[in-house]
Amino acid sequence: MSALPESIRRLQHELGRLPGIGPRSAERIALSLIRSEPDVARQLAEALLAARNRVQTCQICGALTETQPCPVCTDPHRDAALLCVVEQPLDILTLEKSHAFPGRYHVLGGVLSPLAGVGPEDLRVAELENRLDAETIREVVVALGTSVEGDATAHYLAQRLAPREVRVTRIAHGLPAGSGLEYADEVTLNRALEGRREMLP
Repeated sequence: MSALPESIRRLQHELGRLPGIGPRSAERIALSLIRSEPDVARQLAEALLAARNRVQTCQICGALTETQPCPVCTDPHRDAALLCVVEQPLDILTLEKSHAFPGRYHVLGGVLSPLAGVGPEDLRVAELENRLDAETIREVVVALGTSVEGDATAHYLAQRLAPREVRVTRIAHGLPAGSGLEYADEVTLNRALEGRREMLP
């Protein structure tokens, strides 16, 4: 039987459901919040609810935003002819930290994974093709991780976009095999973007 009151155990359980937080970390955070000033817990709860209620995905690119379209899609200083395809919205945040990419983005919403039942129709591939039809894009940069699924998705995109008059490149393999963009540092991302190469179907 735990010596912690039920309310703290529930808080610990909920915190432990967050990625990267194990049971010990969840317990420390829960106890820290309980011992903090009442305003700290209230402000945290308000910030959490506000973010959950206000943040949505951009209708154009799929990035996290509070406005439609997102600031990247409406920024006149971005190169609208350069489009970077990423797996998840968080990948945009990672690339933006590198300050290496001047264009706009498109979030696929995942990668092909037949074992998990994820096919092309489950990704935002049709939306990507619609953008290529509606916008003047000269290059699509595929910035997916180097996992088997990421490689398969990159090759699928290269084949599907081959009939179009658009250059399809993939960022260089400066990323560790089997990892995603969120684990890469800014220098690695810079080198990967600078070393991208054309993909052949």
